[in-house]
Amino acid sequence: MMRLVKNGLMFGNLYEVNSAALVERYNRALEHLIGRRMALTEFHIDISGYSPEIGHEFGDDLYLNPQGCNRMFILLSTDQKTAPLLGSQFSTSRSILRQYIDENEDQLFALTAREAVAGELLNSVFSIENPADLLNINRIDVEADTVQSHLAEAGQLRGQIETFLNTGDAWWDDVLIANMIELAKRTGDIQRNPVELKTKSFTQGNYFTGHFGGVYVFRDAAKPTIIARDNIDGLHDLPIKNILTFEDRDGIANFLRDEGLSELIVQRKNDKSAAIIKQKIDFIAISRAAELGDDLSGITRRNIRRLERKYGQDMPKEFYGLMDYWRWASMGGAVPRMGPDHPAFFYALRGSAHADRDLVNMLLSDLSRMDFRQLFICHKPLFYEAYRGWPDAKKDYVSKFLAAEYAVDKAGAREALFGPEPSMAEPMPEPMAPVKNRAKLGKDGLPRMSNPWGTPTVQDGVVVVKPFGKKRGGMREELGWDKGHYRGPNKGKNRGK
Repeated sequence: MMRLVKNGLMFGNLYEVNSAALVERYNRALEHLIGRRMALTEFHIDISGYSPEIGHEFGDDLYLNPQGCNRMFILLSTDQKTAPLLGSQFSTSRSILRQYIDENEDQLFALTAREAVAGELLNSVFSIENPADLLNINRIDVEADTVQSHLAEAGQLRGQIETFLNTGDAWWDDVLIANMIELAKRTGDIQRNPVELKTKSFTQGNYFTGHFGGVYVFRDAAKPTIIARDNIDGLHDLPIKNILTFEDRDGIANFLRDEGLSELIVQRKNDKSAAIIKQKIDFIAISRAAELGDDLSGITRRNIRRLERKYGQDMPKEFYGLMDYWRWASMGGAVPRMGPDHPAFFYALRGSAHADRDLVNMLLSDLSRMDFRQLFICHKPLFYEAYRGWPDAKKDYVSKFLAAEYAVDKAGAREALFGPEPSMAEPMPEPMAPVKNRAKLGKDGLPRMSNPWGTPTVQDGVVVVKPFGKKRGGMREELGWDKGHYRGPNKGKNRGK
């Protein structure tokens, strides 16, 4: 793993704690949360205050996240907000912490100037023993205070000030006045400098959890769905009808299509899209060559073709399927016939522009693991797990490639691969260009489009192209997604009639 560390691909951008004052503040917060102190004089922490060095000292990487539930956090500085979250069991945890820090940044800046802020992400459950517990997590509450309870005392002082101002004989209450003076010594002037953190609650709707081998929960979808990597005990007892595992490739494809959660990377002949597909092909070639014992020394993007010629007969089906897509995207010609049963199918998809796009891309990277770049970007815990089992030649190549090709421009790489970030604004319909050849118009007055997503329709004044199409004929049949294909061998027999 040291290749990743040296290239800034693991434990990168952590907040460094190297002063005696900050170390002592951290120790006080640690003792306040878990009743332990550590002996290190220098260490690094993530956005939650977790330190891999302290985890090593304690022999417990979950010392701030017992049972992988109700994560505790320690804030020494608001600068922690740009750090990653290590060892997360829920995909939403980092975004919750980042939003909480952003919304309370001024108050946290003032508080952390003199003391650490300690808190917890409170789930509605205290442990996760079986899959049913995942559906009991409906809300995440963020609670925080300093070790010396500045916020609680400030709230108590506000209440006493209110009593003093609104009670007629409060001037004669020596006990009340003495308590106010003592509290003010510790909290400061809360009238001029109010100390208060916004208590924040977050709805836990769609998310990924590392529990039970990895489970994707889409509870807020039109058709609530759970997708698990493995068929675990208790999975099919959940009160959700659509329960899928990674073996149900047709079911996953149907779900992503019906909910409009994914799109083809290549929708028409396009050089940029073709380049993305070609890179995926190169990654598969690298993976296969490393498995077959090639040392990959001196391999660059320009001479990867040498590997493809050398091991052409030994490439997996994913390689040949994506080659069909690449030829279509770069040279035109026949549209590839590929359904969910083909190993390359999910390599050709990406999340569409919606609020849960990152979660969908995480799922797709889980289903297309030979694309090591997407796996690193979208699912780092799974990337690190896979990395440990790779040959040294592949480890060396991947670490150098990611450092040179991705780390230098993360935002640009993400936009090129997954498209621009989803806009929060309502979509505005764009005027359609007039169509000269009226024979090409359909019954709905829209032009027929030659792409694998089917025929466009109008919804709320916006032209929408449904994923994979809804009717038989045209590109749907040409792609092999005709009658009954998506619904499995015993379903969808009347589909399209």
